[in-house]
Amino acid sequence: MGILTFDKVSLAFGETPVLKDINLSVEEGEFLVILGFSGTGKTTLINMMAGLDTPSTGSVTFRGKPITGPGPERGVIFQNYSLMPWLTVTGNVRLAVDTVFPRLSSSEKAEKVAHFVKMVGLSHAATRRPAELSGGMRQRVNVARALAMNPEVLLLDEPLSALDALTRANLADEIEHIWEADRKTCVLITNDVDEAIVLAGRIIALTPEGTLGQEFKVSIPRPRERTAMNNDATFKALRAEVTGYLMDVGIEAKVEGTRELPDVTPIHDVPTAVADAQKGLIDQRFLDFSQLHKVYPTPKGPLTVVEDFDLKIDRGEFISLIGHSGCGKSTVLTMAAGLNEISKGAIKLDGRHVEGADPERAVVFQSPNLFPWLTAKENVAIGVDKVYPRASRAERQDVVEYYLERVGLADAMDRSAADLSNGMKQRVGIARAFALSPKLLLLDEPFGMLDSLTRWELQEVLMEVWSRTKVTAICVTHDVDEAILLADRVVMMTNGPQATIGKITKVDLPRPRTRKALLEHPDYYTYRQEVLDFLEEYEHGNTPKAAQKTAPKAMAAE
Repeated sequence: MGILTFDKVSLAFGETPVLKDINLSVEEGEFLVILGFSGTGKTTLINMMAGLDTPSTGSVTFRGKPITGPGPERGVIFQNYSLMPWLTVTGNVRLAVDTVFPRLSSSEKAEKVAHFVKMVGLSHAATRRPAELSGGMRQRVNVARALAMNPEVLLLDEPLSALDALTRANLADEIEHIWEADRKTCVLITNDVDEAIVLAGRIIALTPEGTLGQEFKVSIPRPRERTAMNNDATFKALRAEVTGYLMDVGIEAKVEGTRELPDVTPIHDVPTAVADAQKGLIDQRFLDFSQLHKVYPTPKGPLTVVEDFDLKIDRGEFISLIGHSGCGKSTVLTMAAGLNEISKGAIKLDGRHVEGADPERAVVFQSPNLFPWLTAKENVAIGVDKVYPRASRAERQDVVEYYLERVGLADAMDRSAADLSNGMKQRVGIARAFALSPKLLLLDEPFGMLDSLTRWELQEVLMEVWSRTKVTAICVTHDVDEAILLADRVVMMTNGPQATIGKITKVDLPRPRTRKALLEHPDYYTYRQEVLDFLEEYEHGNTPKAAQKTAPKAMAAE
């Protein structure tokens, strides 16, 4: 019998079933990852392990005894930090030690606290309060506090999901090192396949129906260095198998095609029938960034955020813009949108200077900014009504419904934005952007706030709609796989300030693309390695010596 067991466990909240017939045995000393996505009941599952939720039927036991509530033998690390804001790092960890080890002397408690603060690399910040810490540092305090209780089982409920990609990877490595040192039993809930493979001995998928799905054994030797795994055949095969399974059970075809796009012309004179508008047009330098600079005034003098950004993009090309936080990706995008003033240099679209916002340049942000009291259809119609002034009301309505249907919202057009999930709201944002029939589509981390499966699904939706319009597009992202999946070229930026283009990789992979097909393509991991190598060079704010001397001039695609 395992240290933690579920025997025919089901749980419903009212009439809504969340988990169904769960049979699970967690072995002592193993690192188990439950891979689940929004709405699959993964947090409920770990709450039952922690004693915070009680099953409707069946039993959950720890070492053979029913779990009736929380206990110090089960340490929990949640997604949110829940730190006492008035206490220092040491004070927050000391709270746990005082609770679990009341009989220790003050010096013994201080020694234990210092040990765990050091273990998570926060000795230098021991006297700081939470407000003085980054998100990653606050989550490290959470980890130290859980470890200081010396639990037999460590339960981790998406502890890294609110962190940026680099901090997330670093903290995942630390959790693995801690597990290696103590061999505590660990159960991690995540929606990130790579994170699961890096950490797990065993992965179990949680299906959308709230049942346990396929189990995957991870036989890759530890330590598992992320960049090295990119060349590991076992990693590639397992990654493709897990991803394929999750897409099969989690993503259903939601795109229908009953409506046709009406033959109307938008105000910025893109030809009619957008699907045909770009056909045969391969104008070079359709979008031209020339010696672009962005300088902000500060009390200490001018701060150059972006410097000498020089890029020529052909009509119909899809560009991914990637780099570490603070490298100016979004700054470049907002200048192209006309939402951020250009300090020096120029941006030309279709031979004309970009000056101010214009519906010919449609933007999809991380948050779609919908009017919550309007329906999905009404949110899209606001822009369409302005862009197609010569079209009839019925024709404008056809444009709105065509694109909402393309993004899989045929059955939700009349629901108010307030009643839509985050993924559905972002679908509305994508439909709204395409419905403007723009000359340029700008996407600023459009899927950054979504769980992995929703992100994969919307990437496929985006590619499907883009393949019909071939609109010139730039997508800012921090996700290497997303960058390669979407792009004709991946443009990599050096660290800021004075960020510029450091490298460009042309992605010569067949279209139309799907994630499953690309993971099996022999060249995919070569492209991935190029981008990973570049990002690794610039990790932790590094500036490689070669990059200090020069950066490539990025001309039009070949």
